[in-house]
Amino acid sequence: MSTVLGSRPREAATAAAGPAPDPREVVRRARRRPQRRTRLVVASLSALLVTVFLVRITLGDFIVTLPDVVRIVTGTEIPGASYILMESKLPRAVLGVLVGLAFGVGGAIFQTTLRNPLASPDVVGVSVGASTAAVFTIVVLDQRGVALAAAAVLGAVGVAVGVRLLVGAHAGARLVLVGVALSAGLYSVVQYLFTRADEWDTQIVLQWLIGSLNRVDWPTIRVLSLLLLVVVPVLVVLSRSARASELGDDAAAGLGVPPRRADLLLLVAVLLVGVGVAAAGPISFVAFLAGPIARSLNGGRTTLLGAGLVGAIIVVAADHVAAYAVPDVNFPVGVVTGAVGAPFLLWLLATGRTSRRS
Repeated sequence: MSTVLGSRPREAATAAAGPAPDPREVVRRARRRPQRRTRLVVASLSALLVTVFLVRITLGDFIVTLPDVVRIVTGTEIPGASYILMESKLPRAVLGVLVGLAFGVGGAIFQTTLRNPLASPDVVGVSVGASTAAVFTIVVLDQRGVALAAAAVLGAVGVAVGVRLLVGAHAGARLVLVGVALSAGLYSVVQYLFTRADEWDTQIVLQWLIGSLNRVDWPTIRVLSLLLLVVVPVLVVLSRSARASELGDDAAAGLGVPPRRADLLLLVAVLLVGVGVAAAGPISFVAFLAGPIARSLNGGRTTLLGAGLVGAIIVVAADHVAAYAVPDVNFPVGVVTGAVGAPFLLWLLATGRTSRRS
């Protein structure tokens, strides 16, 4: 009898607390929270990119008002303003967005899949491989246009495959060391080719050493847009395994993600970087910076779209600073991104945040 009476208060307390929560609902709520943050981060970065884009095409030495921008884009001819907007400001801003997206997403894939914040295309030699192939095509083969773009992409793929074969399946810090050594060798090849270039080719070769949006034209933008339209659907399919790859090879295999899928995702990243270099040269540190910044904004979780938006913001903003920071001097955009990226790299090294994630 006493046992029955003693159990009644516990039953009453349980009834007052309500039914136990459904575990599936708890999991759904836990998933919705980071999803909401990711959507907020992407929306905020998109708004910031639009703002930076409008600043780039309206402000500067020659100011074009937003109503004039709308009239010019819709076909109205405004003397002076139409030429400056359509032949300089707008194409540079559009190319900056496309190249920044390609570098940002490509760099984030490298860092996520290889689980190393230093494993960006800038550091492991992919960008330098594209530049070396492009310079060789200009100076030795005397080719431009499609042949030049194809050479840059093939150079990026060749270096990526070479580094992968040298470091084997478990890369770690060895991948970064091999990439740095290979980059040094390729830079020496570029310097040698630079000495063989004539005066006209020298100006073009400089773009492939630093990265610049100065020589942009609409045909280049159209080709880059078409290439990205081809690569993006493949990226969307393969990126579903990015989170599993971030956990490590063994954990990814346990979740049903084969190593070959990670290699395919890296190949897509190499193609993105190669296409970006083919259009604007190796704009330094964009791929290196975009992923960590987006991940920090997203609470430590990787977001490829966020990284792409960060990359686009960096390139467009840096190009505006490069064009107008010093009066009558138009710096290549790679000068500004390099000035920002180098201290960030030193900070990573000084704080010990370059170790491989486990």
